[in-house]
Amino acid sequence: MKLVSYLVSGRASFGLLTQHGIIDLGKKLGDKYTDLKSLLADEKGLAIAKTYLNDPSDIDEKDITYLPVIPNPNKILCVGMNYAEKRAEFNETSSAPTLFVRFPDSQTGHKTNIIKPAITNELDYEGELAIVIGKSGFRIKQEDALSYVAGYSCYMDGSIRDWQYTWFTAGKNWPSTGAFGPCLTTTDEIPDPKALTLVTYLNGQEMQRDSVNNLVHTVPELISYISTFTHLSPGDVILTGSPGGVGKKRNPPIFMKDGDKIEVEITGIGRLTNYVVAEK
Repeated sequence: MKLVSYLVSGRASFGLLTQHGIIDLGKKLGDKYTDLKSLLADEKGLAIAKTYLNDPSDIDEKDITYLPVIPNPNKILCVGMNYAEKRAEFNETSSAPTLFVRFPDSQTGHKTNIIKPAITNELDYEGELAIVIGKSGFRIKQEDALSYVAGYSCYMDGSIRDWQYTWFTAGKNWPSTGAFGPCLTTTDEIPDPKALTLVTYLNGQEMQRDSVNNLVHTVPELISYISTFTHLSPGDVILTGSPGGVGKKRNPPIFMKDGDKIEVEITGIGRLTNYVVAEK
């Protein structure tokens, strides 16, 4: 299944994305689930959603405004320097996962605007695979980790490079710089995330390409490592890191500017598209 969160006629909702439109689960199940996160929190929620897959669509995609796939995660845990090429670009030598956090209110959805802050000209792109947690867990074993995943999505983890210092937090949490979407693709469609390929395009030009198989710390390793120190809950998001080819390390550097289109595509999930606008 492909699940989406959105606004329709001013109402926040969630539903199933199909070839023929959107099946509005918020309208059908709103008395039971307030949003996609609450659906995931019910161990039967995805199975219930699946029973509606053959229903006629309720909404045309053009009539919605996409929200981040999970608009209100309890946690967004981000992994840096997790592809070999990226580690080489930044001279990263630590063997431990590089972790930082992104705040939920810094996110935006598919086909919406990324806001370039007025204070910077160093807004960089970073395409990433996002893991969405489907059930609660603490100190999860690697061999069990994939059973805690509800599904996967695309993420454009925008970075304000001249506000990234020893800690990444200040450069990662500006409003509408983290794009999340277009959908949550459930694990029945992606049993093995290592088979996925990630590509980032800036104005139609390929800027990043790598296989998720090349992650330094794999999806199960990340879930196990992170759950060692924090309890993971349904709807929590783990960003797995960005490949090499970021704008900061190009010669000359390439940063996103007003009027640009940035896209992150992952096989089996879809293509996340956003438009860069300058802060007014």
